[in-house]
Amino acid sequence: MLRPKVPAMPQPTGHTIPPTRVVEPTAVIQQAPQHYAPTPVASPVPVPARPTVQLTPGSAIALVGTGAAVVLVVGAVLVSMLLAVAITAASVAVCALVIRSLVASDNRRR
Repeated sequence: MLRPKVPAMPQPTGHTIPPTRVVEPTAVIQQAPQHYAPTPVASPVPVPARPTVQLTPGSAIALVGTGAAVVLVVGAVLVSMLLAVAITAASVAVCALVIRSLVASDNRRR
């Protein structure tokens, strides 16, 4: 009653034939070379030189101001994350002290 039953493989119905693959040969036909008039070779077009980036005093000040703003924003985000972690740790420590005090006072009453 508690013996496992092994599933029986069903027998295939009819003959099984593996699929055949038919590869037909292709013929390669070579054509006689045709003579064309030579095409004129285009002369290379000179590539214009890329303009160099020149920093004016105004753009340099703007660049420094943008960099300083980015540093201040990233610093504010990191400090706020650190402050959130510190507040969470302090609140967990206070909760642990309260629970410890409650458990200790409960043990004294008995």
